Amino acid sequence: MISVAYRFLLASLISWIFCFFSGRLMAFSFIDHFFMFLQGVFLFALNYWLFYISELTLTSGLAAVIFCTIVVMNMLNGIIFLKNRIEHRVIYGAFLGCVGIVFVFWKEFNEFDIDSENIKAVFFAILATYLASLGNIASARNQRAEIPVLQSNTFGMTYGALFMFLVCIASGKEFSFDFTLPYIGSLLFLSVFASIIAFWTYLTLLGRVGVERAAYATLLFPIVALLISTFAEGYKWSVFAVMGLLLILVGNLIILKGKI
Repeated sequence: MISVAYRFLLASLISWIFCFFSGRLMAFSFIDHFFMFLQGVFLFALNYWLFYISELTLTSGLAAVIFCTIVVMNMLNGIIFLKNRIEHRVIYGAFLGCVGIVFVFWKEFNEFDIDSENIKAVFFAILATYLASLGNIASARNQRAEIPVLQSNTFGMTYGALFMFLVCIASGKEFSFDFTLPYIGSLLFLSVFASIIAFWTYLTLLGRVGVERAAYATLLFPIVALLISTFAEGYKWSVFAVMGLLLILVGNLIILKGKI
């Protein structure tokens, strides 16, 4: 909980410094701040905290399987909140992609043990995914209101970090900091590359191709991780994993064909 607050506080501070020295406009209406607050709380605070809690029990593979449902959630939330139209091509591609993720992590999915702790962890992961989807919708709304992604992320990360600090205080957490090089290095990496840069690129894509298609990119995250693991950790690809990768790529082609 505290590390989530540290991560996005540092990311917001760096973003504020960049916006200040690059002369970015930072004046927005009250309603704009409200939606940037929602973006921050849903996308830069609660969903990370809940996923961290769930992964104390679940494997990262099972968490990836659950997170792939964000494609469907974005599709439904886009219809409800943004009045988007249903596109059959997106539905077909999303279905193939989600099946592909299950195939990639078939061993972990098949060995899942149904008990109270695992069910609770699954619930937290599903809730975290839905909150992330709502954060996607808030970002799409902000871009439709012509708020640049960098500025909305800066305010969003600020609000998200402050919200998490309030949750920490309300929960009676003791604030501490690990001054070791591994912790500081990982915090810097997560703040700069996995927060500022990653969310700027992802949410920019979201504004260009829509919440449904952009969410499909999240299905490629675990594939990239497994490709790195193949070279760095000796990960061995199974027949199911290869089949899953092919399904994900085919689904990606179906969704994005003629749209970029």
